[in-house]
Amino acid sequence: MKKVLSAFIITLVFVGTSCRTLTSTTYIKAQDSFILGNNEHGSYSVKLKNRSANEVQLWKAPIGGGQHSPVTVKPNETVKTNVDKNTALRIENKSNEQVAVELLVKGDTGLSMGYKN
Repeated sequence: MKKVLSAFIITLVFVGTSCRTLTSTTYIKAQDSFILGNNEHGSYSVKLKNRSANEVQLWKAPIGGGQHSPVTVKPNETVKTNVDKNTALRIENKSNEQVAVELLVKGDTGLSMGYKN
C-alpha cells in the first residue's frame, strides 16, 4: 500500500509541475512584437533563446500601462527573466526579417498570447 501511495504522490507532483510549464518556438514577423501575458495572471519566469540572425528586445509591460526593464538578446543568446503578476513580456523584432525564439515558461501559464506591430 505504501508503494502505491508513493507512486500516486510522485505522479501527482509530476502532473502538477508539468501543467505549470509551457514550451514554444515562436516566430515573429519583421517589425512586429509578440506579447505574452497581457491579462490578469500570477508571476512567471521565461527562458528565451534567440534562434535568429538578428537581435530581439524584451520589455516588461504592466497591464496597467508603461514598460520597463529592456533587455537586448543577441543571436543564439539565452536569457532568463522573472515576470511579476499582471505584467506582460513584450518580445520585439525591429529587424526587417522574421525571427524565431524558443520559450520555456514556468509558473502561471494562463497567459494570453498575441502579436502587435
